[in-house]
Amino acid sequence: MTQSHSKSKKETSLASEDTELEKYIARIGEQIKVIRSRRGMIRKDLSRHSDVSERYLAQAETGKANISIALLWRIAHALDVEISDLLPESSARSINTTLLNFMRNLDLEDQKSAFTVLKDHFGEKIERGHGVALIGLRGAGKTRLGSLLADEFRVPFIRLGEVIEELAQMNIGELISLRGQSAFRRYEMQALEKVIQDHPTMVLEVGGSLVSQSDTFNLLLDSFYSVWLKASPEEHMQRVIDQGDMRPMAGNKEALEDLRLILGEREAEYKLANYTLDTSDRNITHCLSELVETTRPYLESST
Repeated sequence: MTQSHSKSKKETSLASEDTELEKYIARIGEQIKVIRSRRGMIRKDLSRHSDVSERYLAQAETGKANISIALLWRIAHALDVEISDLLPESSARSINTTLLNFMRNLDLEDQKSAFTVLKDHFGEKIERGHGVALIGLRGAGKTRLGSLLADEFRVPFIRLGEVIEELAQMNIGELISLRGQSAFRRYEMQALEKVIQDHPTMVLEVGGSLVSQSDTFNLLLDSFYSVWLKASPEEHMQRVIDQGDMRPMAGNKEALEDLRLILGEREAEYKLANYTLDTSDRNITHCLSELVETTRPYLESST
């Protein structure tokens, strides 16, 4: 009787451990999907650069794969992150991620207040810097509003993506496809450093995923007055379709769902911008007027 009772307790304990393991594997899968989405990568690209099959990645992201350390390392390398970044509740996670997770629990006004306090206490206050940087996903209006804003104040309008392509001597799609995320991120930082060095004042448009690279994003925040051009997922999608450019969603049958996930995962970083301009259901004239008045102190000396 005692032996049977002991066996039952052991079986219950093992079953409980299996359940916890399954939950942990599922959270690793969710972390892979989150980081992939923040990078703006489709599963096919991650498969190509990690040499892990799309089928296995799909199983991993849904918690149905028993992930080995070797495969996890390859996935992390392809995403250009540390393997510890794929592990939930890892003590090795960076303080910057911890801070962002903390700020996610604050509402928009409290996030702005917290960011202001941190900047004032630990670093130099944002001054005129090098002008204005526009952040956000494709379809928010960065190119059109950015060029009009630059014309208004007679300063250069620079698209960071074009500078990256100039430095790499290939387009961004080829750069990521042939050399991976790590090479792209290095060129992205080099391009940002180059425009800061070359131009005292400008309107700068940056790629939507730049915010996922903390060193590059911190340099941007320290050097520019930043504006997040925001739009609803549906409006982002429609504008991209209207532009005939489906690169971020190519071959993805769940494009809108992935777009919502990308926006959700990047929202905390986008909210670190100095100002948020919502372009949803608004015409270009009204958006430009608000943008001009908001950024005037950072651009008007050049007119």
